Amino acid sequence: MISNATARNTLIACSLATGALLWSLGAAPAQEAPKPAAADPASSQDEIRQFCTNIADPARDQRYLLQKQELEKLQADVDQRIATMDQRKAEYEDWLKKRDDFLKTADVGLVDIYKNMKPDAAAASLNDVKTVVAAAIIMKLSARQSSLILAEMDAKKAAVITNIIASASDPNTSKSKDPS
Repeated sequence: MISNATARNTLIACSLATGALLWSLGAAPAQEAPKPAAADPASSQDEIRQFCTNIADPARDQRYLLQKQELEKLQADVDQRIATMDQRKAEYEDWLKKRDDFLKTADVGLVDIYKNMKPDAAAASLNDVKTVVAAAIIMKLSARQSSLILAEMDAKKAAVITNIIASASDPNTSKSKDPS
């Protein structure tokens, strides 16, 4: 197998050899003895044409090989991008599942209990509940009621709950294992 540069150099050499041979046959100095009949220009041109014809197929094969290699590189790039998209899809599905599980944590009955409580009592009760559960409950309450309860809670726990609620809408949440 010849390289692309070798094929190009061979074609250039073929062209130069053809030109040099034609020049030497037509412009021979007068002092030289006449050439033998075997070196007639027609047979030399045939030899040059034969040489150029013989290297045309390897040059074409080399071009095809280079095109095939380029296509293989492009296919590998497409495959890598598909793998990245599949990975992102899996991350999104994971995030969506975590979010749904998070919202199911506070079922309707439990939310109704906190909905009917006074904000100060609900805040005291939610201070002792797991942070993720408290965030799920507060998220299902009305904005007015949630703000009253958060205002009554311990400031640090309220801040953590607020971060959890905010991250529930963040698509990059799936990259962390635990929202708390």
